[in-house]
Amino acid sequence: MACVYIPVQNSEEEVRVALDQLPRDASDILDILKAEQAPLDLWLIIAREYFKQGKVEQFRQILEEGSSPGVYYTYLGKIETKQREKEEHFILATQYYNKASRIDMHEPSTWVGKGQLLLAKGEVEQASSAFKIVLEADRDNVPALLGQACVEFNRGRYSDSLEFYKRALQVHPSCPGAIRLGIGLCRYKLGQLGKARQAFQRALQLDPENVEALVALAVMDLQANEAAGIRKGMEKMQRAFEIYPYCAMALNYLANHFFFTGQHFLVEQLTETALAVTNHGPTKSHSYYNLARSYHSKGDYEKAGLYYMASVKEINKPHEFIFPYYGLGQVQLKLGDFRSALTNFEKVLEIYPDNCETLKALGHIYVQLGQIEKAQELLRKAAKIDPRDAQAFIDLGELLISSDTGAALDAFKTARTLLKKAGEEVPIEVLNNIGVIHFEKGEFESAHQSFKDALGDGIWLTLLDSKTKTNVIDASASMLQFKDMQLFHRFENDGNHVELPWNKVTVLFNLARLLEQIHDTVAASVLYRLILFKHQDYVDAYLRLAAIAKARNNLQLSIELVNEALKVNGKYPNALSMLGDLELKNDDWVKAKETFRAASDATDGKDSYATLSLGNWNYFAALRNEKRAPKLEATHLEKAKELYTRVIVQHTSNLYAANGAGVVLAEKGQFDVSKDLFTQVQEAASGSVFVQMPDVWINLAHVYFAQGNFALAMKMYQNCLRKFYYNTDAQILLYLARTHYEAEQWQDCKKSLLRAIHLAPSNYTLRFDAGVAMQKFSASTLQKTRRTADEVRSTVAELENAVRVFSHLSAASNLHLHGFDEKKINTHVEYCKHLLDAAKIHREAAEREEQQNRQRQEAARQAALAEEARRKAEEQKKYLLEKRKLEDEQKRLRQQEEHFQRVKEQWRSSTPASKRRERSENDDDEVGHSEKRRRKGGKRRKKDKSSRSHYETEYAEADMMDYREEPEDEDASMNYREPIGQMNDQDDDVEENANDRLAAAGLEDSDVDDEMAPSITAARRRRALSESDDDEPFERQLRDNTDELQDSDGELRENDHKSNGGAALDDD
Repeated sequence: MACVYIPVQNSEEEVRVALDQLPRDASDILDILKAEQAPLDLWLIIAREYFKQGKVEQFRQILEEGSSPGVYYTYLGKIETKQREKEEHFILATQYYNKASRIDMHEPSTWVGKGQLLLAKGEVEQASSAFKIVLEADRDNVPALLGQACVEFNRGRYSDSLEFYKRALQVHPSCPGAIRLGIGLCRYKLGQLGKARQAFQRALQLDPENVEALVALAVMDLQANEAAGIRKGMEKMQRAFEIYPYCAMALNYLANHFFFTGQHFLVEQLTETALAVTNHGPTKSHSYYNLARSYHSKGDYEKAGLYYMASVKEINKPHEFIFPYYGLGQVQLKLGDFRSALTNFEKVLEIYPDNCETLKALGHIYVQLGQIEKAQELLRKAAKIDPRDAQAFIDLGELLISSDTGAALDAFKTARTLLKKAGEEVPIEVLNNIGVIHFEKGEFESAHQSFKDALGDGIWLTLLDSKTKTNVIDASASMLQFKDMQLFHRFENDGNHVELPWNKVTVLFNLARLLEQIHDTVAASVLYRLILFKHQDYVDAYLRLAAIAKARNNLQLSIELVNEALKVNGKYPNALSMLGDLELKNDDWVKAKETFRAASDATDGKDSYATLSLGNWNYFAALRNEKRAPKLEATHLEKAKELYTRVIVQHTSNLYAANGAGVVLAEKGQFDVSKDLFTQVQEAASGSVFVQMPDVWINLAHVYFAQGNFALAMKMYQNCLRKFYYNTDAQILLYLARTHYEAEQWQDCKKSLLRAIHLAPSNYTLRFDAGVAMQKFSASTLQKTRRTADEVRSTVAELENAVRVFSHLSAASNLHLHGFDEKKINTHVEYCKHLLDAAKIHREAAEREEQQNRQRQEAARQAALAEEARRKAEEQKKYLLEKRKLEDEQKRLRQQEEHFQRVKEQWRSSTPASKRRERSENDDDEVGHSEKRRRKGGKRRKKDKSSRSHYETEYAEADMMDYREEPEDEDASMNYREPIGQMNDQDDDVEENANDRLAAAGLEDSDVDDEMAPSITAARRRRALSESDDDEPFERQLRDNTDELQDSDGELRENDHKSNGGAALDDD
């Protein structure tokens, strides 16, 4: 008997508490724990014991007094199935954990509890953060390690989860068996099945009642797919159910077992219990799947579909559990929902792309949807995946037989070869299909051989023997003997056994049909009669005999043979249809109608030809020109709709029935439904090169017109007119004109009517409609508040044309034959004339207003032209003034240059050689700076002024005149060159002073001066060049300015030369 001892404060005594005898009222225990301030572990031990005994209220009281009950509420929220109560438990747990954090935010158990709460709520990332906070402080914290292991497992990182479980086990080797369960699950997910089994077994050793470990081992035994393993697995599942009857996984596996044993009541009970005790998505998906399978097997497809759908909704991705998709696809296929079934089977195919059954199912769906090529592709893939599956080739051949007879023939031959190699008997159906394909391809010998192989030995071989055949021909020379059966009685009297197995009747009929095709009608008639001799209810034999008689223009015999067939089966649709056709050939339309009606009624509308014929008859009866009672008209329309719908239900790809149903719905005003029908028919007809249905285009345009969508109606009429009638159908042009009229596009309406009149000039209705369109256009134009003179003139012209048209119609002698009322036409004439008179008045007013507007516009235009001319004149004047100024400037510069050159030449020709030498020396000393020194007061060497020549005086005067003419330019030039001139003047003064001192000392040597002159001149030139280099940036700046500044700069340089020359003359 387990006990705990609570130490008494300030004493060595202890209070003994027996755990199996805890009081019902926890107040006494709480008083002792509080008074003695017992350690926390004692509180938890007592609370846990109360919980084990099922005393939840006492457990909660002790937890609330001694610690935070956050873990308890987390547990309650985790097991709660109702969403509202679950959220309430989680909120309480969150409040307690927040309260604990405020007391001590670093307590590891608080963070571990928060992580468990977040993990229960599905917030995996936040839970991981909480566990990592604990592990960063203590990497060996076992609860945190286990929590992080759960996080990694939920993330799908099974290797990382396994490492955390291992660390927890290393830190605490004596931990409970649940840790081994986690290790086993990780190993199972990683594919390590042996080690996973060991972990689960170890968990059972530590805890023999561990339900999860039992279920895991049972699943592994069931997956072994062996009889012994399955038996052991089910025993473990049963034991787990006995230990804990609310384990959802065990319930699901037990339900699966009972499904295969046919105990559907147990299946439904177990799965409903599993759904009530779990919120785990994949587990609920398995439960719904088991429930759906149970209803599916019982034939309740609606409930099965609902539960399959519920199972699918619980799955995040199809690869997690694909079986519900397959079951849902089967149910939807059974219910005729091909689109939805297609979606589900395609999802299955994504997971299992080589599943032949899924490929076959998809092929069947695509056939129903009319996507034959896709169906063929899938069946070919199924045959390629399993090339030894004869049934796959047979299915492929049956699919291809209507579209690609060559490929179908190859498929059937492949299936025949596979069956022969496997030693199996080739089905008669396969050989018959091979013969039929050869027959359709015109390969009659191969077809004959295939039919003979399918028939084998029998009386037919005797009948087709040449000797017997001659006797048969003699006996059947008369056409009336088509109904004679005495031949076969003679065979029996002769000791021949006449036998025809039921599974060979179709093949024999096809052989007779082949003989009929090769014009061996006598042998064919013998085989037809053989069929009728042994199987009197085989009506098609009568019909083929009737067809032979019809081919020989013996309509009466043919009708008699059809009536013989109707005696056997009076509601056989083919017989009734053929009889109706024969009656039509006899021009007996009333009887033909009754016969077609009988054919339709005989098959409950399944005979599409007869049903369509009756539907058309009822539709036109409702729309006849004679006045009919509305009730009768509605009856005919309803009957026509019923017949068309019946054909569509039977043959979903029958375009003519769908078109007729859409017409009836449109007549009833159900435009949306009829539009959908017409659109589908149009798409189906457009996708086939063998079907031409202009009617559906016209009907769709009519619906758009009735809905007021005139733009689409016009487009549809125009497309139909262009695609099917090459724009040459007057009736469709009339439809198009009516649409333009309703859209108030009067001119387009008139154009369409004129085109129709050109195609049908004798149709007076078109002419009347054209007059109405012109009248309407004119009236609408005159009603405008603002209209131009052109519009009014056009209105007058249209009214004149309308009057002319109505007058011609009124004068027609056979007006009443076209359905016109003369008074109504005269009314139109008078109204148009009245509008014409008003239009003329409006035209005069509009023309006056137009003339006034034109005059105002002309005046404004003239003013604008005058202003433009004045502006251009001012611009031209300004341009000419600038040009003249520039030319004058250039002319003055050229004159100055010519004057300078002339003076320079005169000076050179009149100056003596000795003076020129002295002049050159002075030029070298004073080049480019003499004028600046004279203006700035620089020092000069004193010379004898009387030695100046007459020409030098003239040059200086001319030079001074130039300066006076352009004072501003010279001042600018001087300002630019003053610093350089001053420096040169200073150098010259130094040199002059030095020469004066030498002369005063009597040391001046003229020869030395002459010899040194060139070197001094060269030095001064180099100095001048260096000075010019200093001026170069400034001169470059001047060159970058405008052309006028460049010319001024050139002028300044010329004046500078001149002033330098003048200075030299002054020096001389």
